[in-house]
Amino acid sequence: MSDETSRGEVPVPAGPTGTGHEDPVPNPGLPTHEPRPTDVDERAAKRAERQVATMFGLATLLTLGFVVAYFAIPTDASFLGFGASNFIMGCALGLALLLIGIGAVQWARKLMSDTEMVEERHPARSTDEERAEAIATVRQGAEESGIGRRKLIRNSLIGALAALGLPVIVLLRDLGPLPGNSSAHTIWRRGTRLANDVTFEPIKAEDLELGQLVNGVPITLEDVPEGAERQDARAKSSIIIVRMKENDIHALPNRRNWGVSGILCYSKVCTHVGCPVNLWEQQTHHVLCPCHQSTFNLADNGRVVFGPAARSLPQLPIMVDSEGYLVAQSDFHEPVGPSYWERG
Repeated sequence: MSDETSRGEVPVPAGPTGTGHEDPVPNPGLPTHEPRPTDVDERAAKRAERQVATMFGLATLLTLGFVVAYFAIPTDASFLGFGASNFIMGCALGLALLLIGIGAVQWARKLMSDTEMVEERHPARSTDEERAEAIATVRQGAEESGIGRRKLIRNSLIGALAALGLPVIVLLRDLGPLPGNSSAHTIWRRGTRLANDVTFEPIKAEDLELGQLVNGVPITLEDVPEGAERQDARAKSSIIIVRMKENDIHALPNRRNWGVSGILCYSKVCTHVGCPVNLWEQQTHHVLCPCHQSTFNLADNGRVVFGPAARSLPQLPIMVDSEGYLVAQSDFHEPVGPSYWERG
């Protein structure tokens, strides 16, 4: 038994020179590397360069065709049973990406440096010398790729990639108009009558009894077109109207004229996550959100007295018109709906 074996060490098989430290994996007998036609024939290299540039150029034209199709083809047009607009735009963009990919592969296979390399596994963290060598290798790769010398390929690739940004910009139009500050406003306006949310009948102050709660909406909601627009308007402008003893109300100084004979009006949308609040406790003047139990004191400016809601229930200033109907003095003075980092 040798000394190495007695120490528990496994001897390394000897390499070609017999030293045991040169090639951990024997040569598998790969054939000799042959140069490519483009490596020895400049005409073949130029021909390959023109092919790659043609693919990049066609990709640019197809991308521009996508933009033209977006604006030129009616959305209701059909082609082979498909929506013509989507079909043609999809084909144009898909073919543009395919041609860029094929062109890049052909560039690498026929024109970039064709050198076989063997690299053994290295530690996960490279040394400073290896990092510097990596940067040098990248620079060498850029030099060997010919991107500096082959200006036709470089410029056509830059054009194709730049054109790919156009569909992204054009498709932003489909996101619809910018919301602006529309989320901070409702359809309530000065003089808008308060109406029952079921019958749409306007509400008179004399119709409300002490301790009563009525769910309401602006009477102008009927003028909003049916569909998503009306649903959005209704969700933001829904209200609750309550009547209590005037002596029980503790209004802030700037809200003392926001009610009518003990009648107050608040948003129906909870300031926690937007659930409807309407569980009314007459004796305590509290209204409860049934979803997460946020509780608001309507006699004290809609202040939160319990639960996860972060801010008071928005109050709608109201008054009485010449015919005795309850009407809004203005829109809400603060945004309705759930709270987030920009809302209190």
